[in-house]
Formats: sequence, structure tokens, C-alpha cells
Amino acid sequence: MKKIGLIVLYFFVPPLVFRIFLDARLTLEMAEFVGLTCLTIIFMYVLAYLYARYHIRRRVVDPGSDKLYLKTLLTSQGRSSAFVGGAILAIKEWGVPAAIFMALMGIALFAVMPYILYRMSKREQRAQTDPLKLPWFLRFYPWYFSSFVVAAIVVHQTTGLTTKELGDWGTILRFYTALTIPIALYYVGSGIHPQDLKLIELKKLTGLIQDDQVEHWLWVRQIFYLTAVITPGIIFSIFGLLYVLNVIPGPWMAVMVINACLPITGTNMFLVPYGLDKRATAHAVTWSTLIGVPVTVVLIWIFSIYL
Repeated sequence: MKKIGLIVLYFFVPPLVFRIFLDARLTLEMAEFVGLTCLTIIFMYVLAYLYARYHIRRRVVDPGSDKLYLKTLLTSQGRSSAFVGGAILAIKEWGVPAAIFMALMGIALFAVMPYILYRMSKREQRAQTDPLKLPWFLRFYPWYFSSFVVAAIVVHQTTGLTTKELGDWGTILRFYTALTIPIALYYVGSGIHPQDLKLIELKKLTGLIQDDQVEHWLWVRQIFYLTAVITPGIIFSIFGLLYVLNVIPGPWMAVMVINACLPITGTNMFLVPYGLDKRATAHAVTWSTLIGVPVTVVLIWIFSIYL
């Protein structure tokens, strides 16, 4: 499964983001939205960091697992903007903002986060008597991924090309990048088992019952609260107020709020080699998907009618 994750990481995710940026038309208004999106994504990750440090300081987490906990929880803020969030692209007024958010979240997930995780791993290794070097392909990946983003922007801005102008090659590119979705779902599914979806597992998630995996479910519960309750609540409050005050248009508010409510992206599983807790990540992805997808569908329906 590790090999499948690396294959997707190198051969599917970069072309997907390349396609998104190639089709994005960057006007001055959209440049403002890019800045707002960058600030929002940074805020989400800073919120996750502070949330994790708060629980570490309270010694809720075993001292020997604090670094693993921090990396796992920090990475959990990555949203399924390209997969579940791809439904937003179907609404014409939201298409470009949604594509921009999708692409920038992709950069955060697969360029910025791998670099941060790499630096954190390097610090941990310095403290070890026999440090292990992170594989070269994980150290190289952030730069490899970023090159696709730069290439797409340069090509589009200098030639005006989009996937439509590419004709058959554009169709092939769209089909090829669409394969990322089922592959990611399969990869997520491989990390969980049917018994993980039983009612008793839901009770463990909510803390109604406990077993010998108390710390594991504590991690999953804290990740779930952060991504499904705290972050969406704060983002909705901020952008709802900005919309009411006529500071931002309705489509911007809709894209920001919906993306904040999206489930955790299954592609976080591809970052497990950087030192994440695989099972906690898989469970968090599963339960956030079960809750996040219906919420997303309802929000898309409401916003498409009233905004």
C-alpha cells in the first residue's frame, strides 16, 4: 500500500493540480481571492497547531507520542477539496473560486505540509542516537509538486491555453486526473476495516464507551472535533459576517464555508510515510467523510438557492 501511495503522490496528484491551474483564469478579483484563500488556509493550520499544543500542554497526550500527535493532527486540516469538493465546480458562479481553493489546498497538502513534516522529522532524528534519514523521494517531492504548479501558471499566462484548447490531449488529461479520485478512495478504504463502521465504534469515537485503545480513540475524537465542529464554526462565523457586511460576494462565502465543512482528504494517507499515525488518520478520514459529505450536500443546496 505504501507503493500505491507513492505512485499516486508522484504520478496522479501533480497532474491534477496542473490541470486545475491550467484552466484557472486569474483576474484582479481572483488575485484578491487567492490572497484571501491563502490567509484562510494558513489560519486553519495555525488553529490546528494551537489546538494540538493545547492538548499536549494539558498532558492529554502521552509525552512519548506528542510529536506523532502534533504531525497527525496538523495534517488533518487538509480538506477533500479535489474529491468531495469537486462538486462545487458544477455551479457556474462558484467554479473559478472553487478551482483556486482546490489548487491552493493541494499546494498546502502536497508541497508545504511535506516540507514541514520533513523538517519536523529531521529535528526528531537529531535527538536519536541512530537517526534514520527520510527517503530522498519524500525530501524531493515538495519541489517536484511545486514545479507542476509553476509550469501550469506559466503556460496559461503566456499562451492562454486550457484543457479545452488542447483537444484530445485535454480530454486525456481530464480523464487521467479523474482517476485520482477512485484510487484515493481505495487507498483510504485499505486503512480501515468493516468493523470500524459499527455502532460500537461510533460510541468509542464519542467517548461513551472505552476499551484498551483509549489514546487512539482520543486522538480520533480530537481530530474529528477540530475538523468537523471547531474549524467550520469559526470559518462560518467570519465569512458569514463578511458577507452580511457586503465585504465579500456570496460565491466567495459559499466556497470558503463549504470547503471548511468538507471531510478530511483521504490523500492524507499518502503522507503517512512522513511520520503520521496511519490508523488514527484512517479513522478520522472515515468518520469525517460520513458526517462531512451529507453536510456538504445540504450546504451546496442551500447556498445555491439563497446566494
